[in-house]
Amino acid sequence: MSESLKRIRIIAGKEIIEFVRDWRTLLATILIPLILFPALFIVLPLLLQSEAAELEALELDVVVQGDVHEDLVAALKGDRMVVIIEALPSDIANLSDPGSDGERLRNNEIDSILRMQVSGNNTWNYSILQFSTSEHSSQARSRVLTQLWAWESEVVNRSLLEKGLDPDTTLDPVKWDGSLSAADTATSGEQAGMILSLFIPMALAIWTASSAMQPSIDMTAGERERGTLEALLCLPCSRIELLSGKWLAVASIAGVSVGLQVVGLIFAITYLASSSFIAIPTMSITSILLIATAVILFAIMVVAFELALAMKAQSVKEAGTLLAPSIILIVFPALFTQVINLDGIESWWFAIPLVNVLLALRELLLDRIIIEHVVIWALSSMFYSFLAAWFASRQFKREDLVASLS
Repeated sequence: MSESLKRIRIIAGKEIIEFVRDWRTLLATILIPLILFPALFIVLPLLLQSEAAELEALELDVVVQGDVHEDLVAALKGDRMVVIIEALPSDIANLSDPGSDGERLRNNEIDSILRMQVSGNNTWNYSILQFSTSEHSSQARSRVLTQLWAWESEVVNRSLLEKGLDPDTTLDPVKWDGSLSAADTATSGEQAGMILSLFIPMALAIWTASSAMQPSIDMTAGERERGTLEALLCLPCSRIELLSGKWLAVASIAGVSVGLQVVGLIFAITYLASSSFIAIPTMSITSILLIATAVILFAIMVVAFELALAMKAQSVKEAGTLLAPSIILIVFPALFTQVINLDGIESWWFAIPLVNVLLALRELLLDRIIIEHVVIWALSSMFYSFLAAWFASRQFKREDLVASLS
């Protein structure tokens, strides 16, 4: 090992040891990324399912006003609803006018109101009043609509039978032959890759940038604030070696964090695949290697850029102010790339900073390897990484790094 590489390794080791001494750092670096995707994919759906089951089990109070049909009332009672029958209020302009009943809904005295009125041509007009910010009221409206549509279907079928018509052939003359899933030529693994490609690139990009932010600040502005940067600058090493050592330390910490996030993601996908919720995405070894390459190139650029910005700051607070908007700069392109149509996409998209990596990850998760796109995003990512490293080296060569902060 050359002396230069040895000095870089020593600097990186020193920075990593200092950074991981705090147990809160280990918590943020190891535990949070490890449980992020399992919590998102497993715990959150279970929680939502539990909340939905709790709402389904509720007995709700529903008022039916106006013309009442006994079959509909019986259906509402059978769907865990307490039905209160009333006359239509006299102070309303139409069925959708809340009138004085609005306060009853707002005060949670009742959960929903179904108003019905038979018109002269033997049709039913209706309106359902609710207080939409109340989950109970929204659930009551949903149940009322379900039972109302079912009752309407019965009325229609009965009317057709009275006219001597078959409801099935009359209302549904055009039918799908076979199953929808059988008609889709995409495999379950390819469909899973499509679903995951809509948010995994954004999650990886944001987590890479955010996990590198704190160590970048601590190893630059933090050292200046603590007064230990001068001692480092007095070591028998060049500024480039100092930058390389700090970059290696930050990249190692961010790499571990992102790696653990990927482990959590794999665990979550495996769990969901075992429950038939989603399949394991189908990807070739080449796609997996290219995904790793894209993430590495992105990390090189982000870490160098964040180190450079943090080195410009005179204090930790100032560094945080400079770096915080960088997450926003990643979120907006990440959201934007989720809606770009990959079919027939122009090649120049893969040369735009950050967008190129996100689009590359989307294509590779779909197991699409288009040589022209790969060459463009790889070369452009290397170029942007070189620019970020050059910018960082300029900051580390500034003479005012040893200037007093007072």
